[in-house]
Amino acid sequence: MKNIRNFCIIAHIDHGKSTLADRLLEFTRTVSAKDLQAQVLDDMDLERERGITIKSHAIQMQYEHNGEVYTLNLIDTPGHVDFSYEVSRSIAACEGALLIIDATQGIQAQTISNLYMAIEHDLEIIPIMNKMDMDSAMPDQVEDQIVELLGCKRDEIIRASGKTGLGVQDILDAIVEKVPAPKGDPEAPLQCLIFDSVFNSFRGIIAYFKIVNGTIRTGDMVKFVATGKQYDADEIGILRLDMVPQKELSAGNVGYIISGIKTSREVKVGDTITHVANPCQEAISGFEEVKPMLFAGVYPIETEDFEDLRASIEKLQLNDASLTFEPESSVALGFGFRCGFLGLLHMEIVQERLDREFGMNVITTIPNVSYKVTTKKGDQLEVHNPSGLPDVAIIETIEEPFIRASVITKTDYIGSIMTLCLGKRGELIRQDYVSGDRVELTYDMPLGEVVFDFYDKLKSISKGYASFDYHMNGYRPSKLIKLDILLNGEPVDALSSLIHFDNAYTLGRRICEKLKELIPRQQFDVAVQAAIGAKIIARETIKAVRKDVTAKCYGGDVSRKRKLLEKQKRGKKRMKQIGSVEVPQKAFLAVLRID
Repeated sequence: MKNIRNFCIIAHIDHGKSTLADRLLEFTRTVSAKDLQAQVLDDMDLERERGITIKSHAIQMQYEHNGEVYTLNLIDTPGHVDFSYEVSRSIAACEGALLIIDATQGIQAQTISNLYMAIEHDLEIIPIMNKMDMDSAMPDQVEDQIVELLGCKRDEIIRASGKTGLGVQDILDAIVEKVPAPKGDPEAPLQCLIFDSVFNSFRGIIAYFKIVNGTIRTGDMVKFVATGKQYDADEIGILRLDMVPQKELSAGNVGYIISGIKTSREVKVGDTITHVANPCQEAISGFEEVKPMLFAGVYPIETEDFEDLRASIEKLQLNDASLTFEPESSVALGFGFRCGFLGLLHMEIVQERLDREFGMNVITTIPNVSYKVTTKKGDQLEVHNPSGLPDVAIIETIEEPFIRASVITKTDYIGSIMTLCLGKRGELIRQDYVSGDRVELTYDMPLGEVVFDFYDKLKSISKGYASFDYHMNGYRPSKLIKLDILLNGEPVDALSSLIHFDNAYTLGRRICEKLKELIPRQQFDVAVQAAIGAKIIARETIKAVRKDVTAKCYGGDVSRKRKLLEKQKRGKKRMKQIGSVEVPQKAFLAVLRID
């Protein structure tokens, strides 16, 4: 056990975690030359296309140091704020962390938030300055920032480059020397913490675990504490680029277990595995439950695909524990699920994965955050969906969730970022100068204003330099109203949203204009209206596609033409009563990106 090291790599998005992980695997000859490619651990097509890590990936390496062979278990983690739950799970399975900071950009918001998460778990932090080969690197300035943040000595900071392989040996030596070996007793009753799971259509569900105490062998009878279910450990092993079966694994190791589990409800991330014969006294205190930041309805395009969609979301949830869902129904879209996501990127990725991995074509409604409604009788309700809002007459107050947001940016962009935050109803709490030309702005903002397009706008006005991180900061009463969108007088519940009173008129008008462009023309006039309660605040008309019925009339009295037009008018009126208007998926998406 003294030769095992478990560590993860944490950093802000795009600071070169996956590239550095590639170099570590190459240096320790874990991956042969023919398997080596960029982002070798990112096995999803989506991750390669977007150049981001979505899932944390575990892999084991062997490294020789001073004549002894060490087992290094590496977990590469995502950097985007939407996938911070993946990071928290990886941190729980490690004793050390490589904190990677881009020498060209310095410390960013997510670097700080991931660092605090690691410090809370008492991890040994090894600071690394990456991208030292680039001409725009500012090693001395970035070193100052790291010393100020961590309080470490300058000579403890390793200078490295994921592209050229500079400093890789120093990193491996630092891991062996600084990261503590896992504590645990191989003779004690078995305790394994599940930190991830995947679905395999041939082998069932594969759970990844870290052994805290005890030893597990192939063929043992094991029990999952949270569900109480018992299984045979058909195969256990370690994670290389592929899975490598082993006869036994003892305390401190990271591995996988295959026990023929078919249903995804039986495996929970954060659960404890123990022996049936000699169970442990208590479960490991795992992770806190994930709190979704925004909710959106996900509906199958064909109603009969509802059960297939349920199975697909359950399999996806195995691989992405931060996704939560419950069934719901909508007048316009039939049966579907109300899903909880950590952010807009997370929602986009889930939608894309449902399409690619499970072939599910889905419609996603406008995302909402959860609100707390107090009625005049004093009852408190939690509302995730505008259609679940009680009658206006019985509502006393509506409270919306607020976040404490931290934005780190160059001083050149302070003005435009402050304008953006004020436009989103933000309140400036404080302004701290991190270093010469970098400032940290702390704002209290409503979450509902942030989930739509705040991150994209922040990136564009700061030319990509500003970084953003946030955490929940309670609920506050606000003047919120329900904005309904009507097509032909019928409300489309999937397009309704809860919104602050000040923004309702402009948003209602913009949504109507957008839908006018996107909804195909019908045989009759379609009225697109935005309404607050019974009051219509905006209207656009989609003109009918009409046949020229008077084309065959030439000469003669005008009453012949009028007679034909009247007949057509009656037909259109009848058609309008029974006709229904289909809203295409791109109209739902366009409403999100209304700007």
